[in-house]
Order: sequence, then structure tokens, then C-alpha cells
Amino acid sequence: MDYIIKNPNILTQCNAMDMLDSCMDDYLFIYDFAHDFFYISPSATRRFNLKSNRFNNIGDVFRTLVYPSDLQTLLENIAQIKNATNTSHDLRYRWLDKQGKPVWINCRGQVITEGEHSRYMIGCINEIGNQQFADNLSGLLGESSLRNYLKEFGADIPNGYLLRLGIDDFKSINENFGTEYGDQIIQETAKCISKCLHSEQHIYRMVADEFMIADFTGASVSDAAKLYQRIRREIDAFIDAIQYKVVFTISGGILEIDKEHNYSISNMIKLSEFSLNEAKRNGRNQFYSFLSEDYEEYIKQRDLEKILRKAVRNNYKGFEVYYQPLFYSDTQTLYGAEALLRFHCDKYGTVSPSKFIPALEDTGLIIPVGRWILHQALSACKSIQKWIPNFRISINVSYIQVMKSRIADEILLATRQYEVQPEHLVIELTESGILESNIHIKKMLLQIKETGILLALDDFGTGYSNFHYLYDLQPDIIKIDRSFTEKAMESEYEYNLLSLMSNLVHGLNLKMCVEGIETGEEEKRISQVDPDYNQGFYYGRPCNLEQFTKQFVTTGS
Repeated sequence: MDYIIKNPNILTQCNAMDMLDSCMDDYLFIYDFAHDFFYISPSATRRFNLKSNRFNNIGDVFRTLVYPSDLQTLLENIAQIKNATNTSHDLRYRWLDKQGKPVWINCRGQVITEGEHSRYMIGCINEIGNQQFADNLSGLLGESSLRNYLKEFGADIPNGYLLRLGIDDFKSINENFGTEYGDQIIQETAKCISKCLHSEQHIYRMVADEFMIADFTGASVSDAAKLYQRIRREIDAFIDAIQYKVVFTISGGILEIDKEHNYSISNMIKLSEFSLNEAKRNGRNQFYSFLSEDYEEYIKQRDLEKILRKAVRNNYKGFEVYYQPLFYSDTQTLYGAEALLRFHCDKYGTVSPSKFIPALEDTGLIIPVGRWILHQALSACKSIQKWIPNFRISINVSYIQVMKSRIADEILLATRQYEVQPEHLVIELTESGILESNIHIKKMLLQIKETGILLALDDFGTGYSNFHYLYDLQPDIIKIDRSFTEKAMESEYEYNLLSLMSNLVHGLNLKMCVEGIETGEEEKRISQVDPDYNQGFYYGRPCNLEQFTKQFVTTGS
């Protein structure tokens, strides 16, 4: 401070920068080489790891301010300028914020010399990692501007809604037509949306192909849904006008804002993103209105993923393999068992497979867990074969395992390790997974079937029942899903379909297993369509290996 008083020119510059501070998002600075004095706009002390905006001995201060790996480059540049061997300063590097996190900045300065010596450097620092306030491509304001708009209301945001819109499968447009054409679609979509808005509605471009509409005029979710439909019609009209050169749809996520929901700005942005993602997960080309119970379930699922990761790291603690018996239909004797994964944790107790299996697939944890099941099941199969030499074990394989691991090699190595003959192992694949990974499935099946391992096509009769998979994949066993079995019990038409399916399967020299048989009456009626194997609660519920062995293997031996 004493130095500034003795140098009125510097004092004038600093006072001027003080006055401009509240008018700028960037940070102005001045550096006096002779006295090693540095000044920066006061607002920098609120953002960065700085105790004061005026200091001497910049080398010492910069050691706590500049990201460590960037410090040497900065000090070398300053030394070159000070020695007049370099007259420019334009560096991109990182400063540390109040929490010690790196923030990318662009620091540019103009050097003022006196004779052959550098005297001062005056310049500007701006953050280059920040989101843009506006988007030149769409001509709209950006997310930072939306946040500033919401801040203007303070804690008293009026009733209304946020409607977040996203172009469905925008990546395919870029891939098929190029990014320049993709940019045009962004521009035209922005125009279509803007045409549907009134003066009190505000539109912003968010990330990539997403837009946000803010309406705080007391409008309801119903109003937001009507606006979404108008935007869809406007986009359909645009597609028609370009004669269907490209066809795309748009999804919408609606977040209602009212006094009952005291959302922070960050939560508004986050929940609107969740709502849009739900619309896309539900099939796209539709809107979804935020429901807290859905979000709570989503958070629970994310929490479950963390628990599953920990369980895998902790030697698969909480996982257990259960076994459900499979019976020959004609002799009613034990044929084998299907290995089924179960999971239990302290927080949620016994978790339904419909919850944790998708979580395993989404995270990729199905790969190590699937490997663990394989070893557990083959070990169980080998132990049971002491009593039943031809006992077979069925293992479900996820398409994620097929796509992202060397599952065929792992299966073959495991059969050798446990000395289980290939024909005593059945690999079950679901039809939906096959649709998503057909090429990889065929390659894997070729490797597996050459060894004599059997293939079962699971859940047949549900979802996409495409019979050409019987030819393409050439499975050994077709498993009829419980939902099909139920329909066959209730409808003569469905029963006749099941009978025709049985004739088709046997005509192709394949075997058929009917799942979900729960009563003696169902067993008698199903037996008339001549299945090869039966499975269901009527024969036995899934249980652990000890119970399975006692109930189905050693009884009477």
C-alpha cells in the first residue's frame, strides 16, 4: 500500500480498475516489474485463492494460486518479459479457486517499456472454462444467462414451469449428414420453438441439442404440455417443408415451479435434465412431467449402483447364486437347474433382480459378476454330478458381457477348470439382447457351439418374437416365457399358438422348455403340447445350493 501512494500513476490505474470491477465478468490486472507489485480486480479475491488483490513478491503468491504443473511456464514467461526477451503475454493456464479446484483462464497483457526495459504489464484475465452466456449457432442465450435470469427472482420465483427439450438421436443426424447439416437442424429447431412462444416466455440453448423454455406467468403443467405439442407440430411442418430429407423427433421434460417446491437454481437445472431423460427412456417423441417419487426411485437406483460396486470390490459380498430345478416333461425327473443371481444388502435388504440386474448392466458390473456366477454355477454342477452324472446347469449371459468382454474364452476356460463337459452347460440368451448385438452374438455362438456347449433362447414369445432368430442363431433349446404360459392357460387361441410353436420347434429338431408352471392343472394342460422340459414353482422355487442339493438331489439316495 505504501508503494502505491508513492506512485500516483499506478494509483490512478488501480482506482480506475476498482470502478470498472462491478461492470465486468473478467479481471483486469497491472504488474510493475521494477517493484514486483501486482494488482488485480477486487472480485478476483472472491473467486480465486487470493487473500488480497494487491501484493508484492508475486512468485510467492503464485505458488499458492497457480496450478502446480502450470507454474513454471508462467514464471518463465514473466522472466522473459521482464528481461525484454519477450514482449507478449498470452497464456492459457489454470488458477486455483477457493476450494483448491483448477479453473482455466486466458491471461493476456500489453507490455509498456521504458528504453530497453519492461516497466509495466496491463491486461485482462478471463475464465475460458465457463459456459457461454449466449450461443451464436442458435442465436439464443445460453445456460449461464438462464441461471442469471433465475437469480433475478431471488427466493421468490413465481409459479410456472421449465420445459427442457431435446432432439431425439441427434447423433445419427451428424453421422448421416455431417456436423454442418446438424448445425442447421439446431438452428431450424430453435426457430420452430421460438415461433411457438409468447413474449413472456424465455428460451435458452443448453448443452448440445437441448433447449430450455422458462415460463413464470403462472402457467401450469397442462399449459407446458400444450406448448410441447405445438412445438412438435411446428417441427413436423419443417420436416414436411424440406421434403423429409431428414426426419427427427423431439422429447420434453416438464418441471413445475410453485411455492410448494422450494428448488434451488441448480436443482431446477438438474431436475429438468432428469425429466427430459425420463421422456427419452420412456420411448422418445413424448413429454414427461416431473414426479418426485420417480426421482426418488432414480436416486435409489444410483445409490444401489454404489452399493453394488462396493460389494464387487468386497469379494462379491451380498451376492448369492440360487438354483431353480428343470424337469424332463415326460418322466418328471430332474434334468438340471438354472443359476439365478440374488443380492442382499444391509440398507435395502433383499433386492429384486428387476432392480439390481439393470444396475449391473448399466454400470458394466455385470461383466465381473457374470464371471463370478459362471464359476459358482460350474462348481455347483460338478458337485451335483456326483449323484446325477448328466446333470446340466443353465447360466444367463447378458448382451453386455457379449459386447464388452471375452465371454466365450472365459466360458471355455471355466468348463476346463471345473472339469464339466461342454454338453452339460447351457448358455441362456434373452431375445431383446440379441436384437442389440446380433453380429457379436453370432461370433460368440460360433466359438461356443463348436465346443458342444448348448444354447437356450430365453423369454421366447415376449417382446420381439422374430422367428428368424431360430435360423440365424440355431439355438438348441427354446424357453417359453411365463407370460406366454399364462395366456395359454386363459385363452384357447393362445394355447393353439403354443401348440403350433411346439410343432415348429420340434420340426427344427430343437428342444422346448416351458417356464412358469405353477399348478398341477397347468402341468397337465401344458404336457399336451409336448414340451421337453418344464420349469416353475410347481416343481420348485429357486433356493441356495445346500437346500437345492438336499431337496432335489440327495433325497432318497
